[in-house]
Amino acid sequence: MKSATDLDFLLQNLKPSILDDDFVFCNLGHELEKGLHLNPIACFHENEGWTMVITMKSALANKLVYESTFRCITLNVESSLNAVGLTATVAQALADKHISANVIAAYYHDHIFVPSNRAEDALVILKDLSDQCAT
Repeated sequence: MKSATDLDFLLQNLKPSILDDDFVFCNLGHELEKGLHLNPIACFHENEGWTMVITMKSALANKLVYESTFRCITLNVESSLNAVGLTATVAQALADKHISANVIAAYYHDHIFVPSNRAEDALVILKDLSDQCAT
């Protein structure tokens, strides 16, 4: 199936769901191998080293430093990496309610990391956004 690019279709079919774990963003320096045993859900190489998104439990068990905890909301609509406006619209809906959104686009879906203490609020906001676009 071809992934979708039409913004109206994407918003109407967000189908957001939340993962159970709390996640943290950690920097592990320049050696990727150091962090692979942590089973990262995502990683990105920056000039300062590898940022890995791992469970808070894993960070605590390995005595890693992190700043905040997040929950991951997955948009289960299959969106194209070429879709225009989806992440901006979702991020704005959350920003309007003072919820930060750290978005990671993967091959099939977008994943939004929101502060753990606002995750349920964020999920409701995204479901409401999708419902409003469907009417």
